[in-house]
Order: sequence, then C-alpha cells, then structure tokens
Amino acid sequence: MTIAPELLRHIADRCAAYMQAAPTRRVSPTDSAVAQLDELHVPFPDSPLELRDVFERIDRLGSQATTATTGGRYYGFVNGGALPATTAASWLVAAWNQNVALRVMSPAGAAFEEAALRWAAEALGLPSGCGTAAVTGATLANLTGLAAARHALLARAGWDVERDGLFGSPSLTVVVGDEVHVSLLKALSLLGLGRDRVHRVAVDGQGRMRADALPPLDDRTIVCVQAGNVNSGAFDPAAEICGRARAAGAWVHVDGAFGLWAAASPRYRHLTEGFEQADSWATDAHKWPNAGYDCGIAFVRDAEQLRSAMAATSAYFIPGGEREPSQFTPEMSRRARGVELWAALASLGRRGLAELIDRTCDHAQRFANGLRAHGFEILNDVVINQVLVSFGPAEVTRAVIDRIQQDGTCWCGGTEWQGRAAMRISISSWATTTQDVDVSIDAMVRAAASSSARIRP
Repeated sequence: MTIAPELLRHIADRCAAYMQAAPTRRVSPTDSAVAQLDELHVPFPDSPLELRDVFERIDRLGSQATTATTGGRYYGFVNGGALPATTAASWLVAAWNQNVALRVMSPAGAAFEEAALRWAAEALGLPSGCGTAAVTGATLANLTGLAAARHALLARAGWDVERDGLFGSPSLTVVVGDEVHVSLLKALSLLGLGRDRVHRVAVDGQGRMRADALPPLDDRTIVCVQAGNVNSGAFDPAAEICGRARAAGAWVHVDGAFGLWAAASPRYRHLTEGFEQADSWATDAHKWPNAGYDCGIAFVRDAEQLRSAMAATSAYFIPGGEREPSQFTPEMSRRARGVELWAALASLGRRGLAELIDRTCDHAQRFANGLRAHGFEILNDVVINQVLVSFGPAEVTRAVIDRIQQDGTCWCGGTEWQGRAAMRISISSWATTTQDVDVSIDAMVRAAASSSARIRP
C-alpha cells in the first residue's frame, strides 16, 4: 500500500487549513462536535476503507472536536503550542518511521537527538557532559532522574537495585515540598519509593519549600525541589538546599517541568540560580520551548549513574561504542522525538528562545494587571508565566471557570491554592498575542459579571 503524492498534498492542505483556523476559532469544541465522535462507536469493519476516506473521516470527526492548543488563547495545564518548524518536522519523522533504540537502527534519529539534548543542556546552563534522555514528558523525566538517584544512593550502600530489586534493600528517604507536583509522586510510586513515604516540608505563601524546615539529611536521602511551582510559578531556594544536601551527601533532584527554562532568558535566569548545583533535572520541551507533544528531557550530572540505572542488553540487542539512546531512557522502542526538539531549538536559537519566554511572561503580567484593574484578586506573585486569580467567593470563581470553558474565547483551568479556589492562567504558547490577552480578559470580565449576577442571593 502506497500513498499517492496528490493524496499527501491533500492531507497537507487539510493540516494547513486547521492550523490557519486555530487562531480565530473557539478554543473548546462545541457540544455537537464532541457528540459527532459517537460515529466512531462501530464494530471493526471487515473491509478496508479507502485511504482518502480514512483521512476524510479523521479530519471531519476529529478536527472540530479538538481543543485548539495550537492557537494563542489556550492557557490550561501549562501546555505549550507547537512551533511551525516542529509541526513540519513531525511530518517527516512520521514518514521516516524510525525506532531510535540503538544508533544502528536510526543513525539520523540518534544524531539529531544527541545534538538537541546537548543544546538543551547548554540553554539551561547545566553541566557539560551530563547524561541526557529524551522521554515523553516530565513524569518520565522525573522517573528517569529519580531512578538514577535510587541507583547511585543504593550502590553507595553496597546494593545493586537493578539486579536485586528493593526487597531487603537499605531504606531511602525522599524529601519533597508540600506543593510537590503529582507527576513526581507518580514517578516515586512507579519506582517503589512510595507516594506516602515521603517527608513533606512546609512551604511559604508562594509555595516555595522552606529551607529552614528541612529534616536532617544524609547520604541515603533524595531531596526533590521545584523550579516553577505549577500554580504560582515560584522557585524553591535551590542554592541553600543544594548546599545543605551536598554537605550531607544527599542527592538533589529538580522537578523543572517548565520553570527550568527560565534559565534560557537573561531577564529571568536569576530565578534559577542554584539549581545547576543539583544532581538530576527533569523538564518538558513541549511546554515553554513549544516542541510539540510529546517531548520531555531528563538530565543527570553523572552520566554513568543514568546509564547504570537504564541500560539493558541481550543476545541480539547489543549497544555499540557510541551513545545509544535506549541505554539512557526507560523505553527501548521509541520514536525520533529528538528531531522535533532539534527543529524547535534550531528555529528559535538562543535569542528566539529567550524572546519566547520573555514574551509569555509579559503576557502573564498583562493578564494580572488587567484583571486586577477590574477589581479581581491576583493570589500569587507573578514571577513568570503563571497567574492565579480569584473572582470572589469560591462558588463564583468556579462558575467563572466553567463559563470560560464553555464560552470558547479562551480556556483556563481551575485549582485550589492554599485553601482558596482560583482560576489558573498559564501562558506557554509562542502563538499568544497581546490581542489574545485583551480578548481573553474581556471574556473573563463578562463571565465574572454573569456568574456573580446568577449566584448573588
């Protein structure tokens, strides 16, 4: 089965039409568009569909039922957009259909990945020569970094966890802040370190871990710090925490899903000072760098600790002499996502990446100032791209969030911030404009007026 060139052009035209419409279409899909997806609930057909019919059905049923994250008015879940270079690269990657497990399986995929990961480490100011892994997102990046930590601390205690597992192993202590993200807890649970066995440290009013509340640390302790709280955007005091951990022989892991990229901006780099002293780092490239889904990155200061935690061989799966991607990642079979990461970073360069970060942070300030001017309360110090806003009583704030999600002008999620209901505005897309922000503020003001009038006794 082959795809005729004219059919490929037809598909490209459909993709282009979708992307061109994204900036002006409603962000959330209509109820009728979602209802149309019921057409998919049919038995597996006996006969094949014509390829043109396959693509027509995907576009007709799927495109209108998507959430328009490729436009500039999606502010939910710290989701980035997809740069044009990344979108185009993804088409080529799909055509290549490469399995980047071993270099011999995809010399191109391995080379682009290695180059892109080196660039990412340079942009973030991390140690040269650190171990790197391209994974699906921050959950797997956290798991990868923490697996290296588990390996290193148990090996120091004379235990080979990859060979012997955790049964009977020396115990490890994991320290997290009270505002720890669920993805890190999920990674701990998958590694057998437990969600509920962690030692939680009190945080301040912005969600930063209080260094003065740290428990005693030793050489069997993993301290997990945040670069960019998922609600407030705040940064833990990394320099002080890393100093204490290093003196005790503890391992410091950084959950920096989006905030770690502030290091790429001269304006915001100061927020990440001290984080370079950690032992491992996790981040997403599908958030601020807008590399498209899916792309996360793990870094480990000692590359050998990462390789020891992840390496696998067999009679037929034999690594060569150069860096082999699967020897540094949880996955073996894996797509060539490093090509899209390379395309994103190459199309931006250092200056473009810094400008993207600065611009989205400026938009956050515009949101905060505009909503504050309308009398609404901003609950966080807006240090990067995160804004938390209260529209009054909890029931009003939740009603505003629901109305915004139904309205379609923009999309924001809700959260609970230190006992208060809040709307969370996360500006992460390269495509967001000042006009997008102003149109969204107007929609929020209308939603607040309508919700207050409906709920008022």
